[in-house]
Amino acid sequence: MIRASGLNATILRPWYGLGPGHFWPYRLKPGYWLVRQIPSMREGATRLGLVKLEQMVAALVLSVEAPAAGTRIVEVPEIASGRTPQPAERASA
Repeated sequence: MIRASGLNATILRPWYGLGPGHFWPYRLKPGYWLVRQIPSMREGATRLGLVKLEQMVAALVLSVEAPAAGTRIVEVPEIASGRTPQPAERASA
């Protein structure tokens, strides 16, 4: 619906955020590492990765500082890396 409306939008898609009161998933980190070592499961484990509150805040700030032209979807790997796609990397379809 957002794409069809023609609005400019950035959609952040974290799977689970780590922060105050949400520390139990840290126990899953070794399992995430292990699953990422299996080629057939790497993509799914990366897509469903954990992001820290600080990483989400940074992604929100970057999204505001560099508004999308069209629709931009930011997945866990970009959120965790501390960068969002810049204008030349955006896909608006």
